[in-house]
Amino acid sequence: MSGSRLPSPRVQNTVFAVILVAFLVMVVRLFAPFFTVFLWSTLLYVLLSPLHLRVIRKIDFSTKKGMILKNVWAAVFTLGAMIIILLPLLFIASLFFRQIVDLLRRGRGLFDGEMNFLSGVTDNIASFIRDLTSNYVDIPGEELRRRLFALISGSLQGLVSAGSAFAKNVGRFLMSLVLTLFCLFFFFADGPYLARLVLGAVPIKTEYIRTLTGKFMEITRNLFFGYILVALVQAAVAYIIFVIFRVEGALVFAVITFICVFIPMIGGGIVWLPLGLLRIARGDIAGGIIFLAVAGTFISLLDNVLRPFFLKDRIQLHPLVIFFAIMGGVTVFGFNGLILGPMSVILFLTVLDLFLREHEIGSE
Repeated sequence: MSGSRLPSPRVQNTVFAVILVAFLVMVVRLFAPFFTVFLWSTLLYVLLSPLHLRVIRKIDFSTKKGMILKNVWAAVFTLGAMIIILLPLLFIASLFFRQIVDLLRRGRGLFDGEMNFLSGVTDNIASFIRDLTSNYVDIPGEELRRRLFALISGSLQGLVSAGSAFAKNVGRFLMSLVLTLFCLFFFFADGPYLARLVLGAVPIKTEYIRTLTGKFMEITRNLFFGYILVALVQAAVAYIIFVIFRVEGALVFAVITFICVFIPMIGGGIVWLPLGLLRIARGDIAGGIIFLAVAGTFISLLDNVLRPFFLKDRIQLHPLVIFFAIMGGVTVFGFNGLILGPMSVILFLTVLDLFLREHEIGSE
C-alpha cells in the first residue's frame, strides 16, 4: 500500500496563506474596538519615552531590584501622564459645558426678549459694512438679522447635540482612559520587548523596519509639537485674550479656535475677527479695534513663530497637504484623524521612497 501523496508546495503555500489571512482578519477584528486605546497610548509612550529611557538607562534589569525599579518608574510615568491629561481635561470639560449652557440661555434670550437689541446690532453691522466699502456693499439690516437667526439656531442645535452625545459617552470615555493608562504602563515596562515582538512579525527587511519605525517616531513627535501643541498654545492664548476682553463663552470660542487654526491662511481669524467686528458694531469702536489688534498679533501671528520653531522643516509637506490630510483623517477616523491623517500621508511617501530606491526607479 503506497503512502498518501502530499499536495504540491504551491498548494500548501496557498492554503497556509489563506489560513494566515483568516487568522489576521480575526485578530484585527478582536483588537479593532480598542484601536483608539492603542493609538493614544502609543502616542503618549512615543512622546514620553525619551525622558523615561533617560531615567532608567542606568538600571540593571537583570537583578530583582532592577525589575522592581522598572515597574515603579513605569507606574510613576503612567500616573504622571494621567495627572497631566485627566485633571486639566476635567476642569476644561466642566467649564466648557457650563459656558455652553450660558450661551444657550443667552441665545434663547435673543429669540425671546431681546429683539430690539438684535435689531440695533444688525443695523449697526449693516451701516459699518456700508461705510467700510463706501456704499459698494449694501446689505439690509433685516437680511442680516434673518441670516443671524438661522446661524444662531443651527449653532444652538449643534451645541445641544454635541452636549448630549458627550453626556452619553462619558462612561465610554472614562473606560477608554483607564485602558489607555493600563496599556501605557506596560509600554513603559516592556516597550522594547513589545516592539520587537510586533515588528519581528512583519515580513519585510530589517532596514525598512528600522526606517519606518524611526519615521513613525519622528512623525508622531513632530505632529504633536508642530501642530497639536501649537494649536493648544494658540487656543490657550485666545482664551486669555477672550477673558481679558470679557467675551461671553470664552472657553467655547477658544475650543473653536483650536479647531480652526488647522485651516491654512485663515486659522483662528475665523473666530476672533467676527467677535471684534461684532464689538465694533455694538458701538465699542475703540475696544473692538484694540481687540482685533491684540488677537491678530497674539493668536494668528503666534502660529508663524511657534510652528517653524518646533518643526524646523522636518515635515516636508505643504500646509495645504497637511490641512487636507487632517480634514480627511478627521472625516474617516474622527478625532483620531488629527494624528492618523498626516501620519498616513507621510508614511505612504516614506514607503513609496523605499520602494523606488529598492527598484532603482528615478534614482537620477
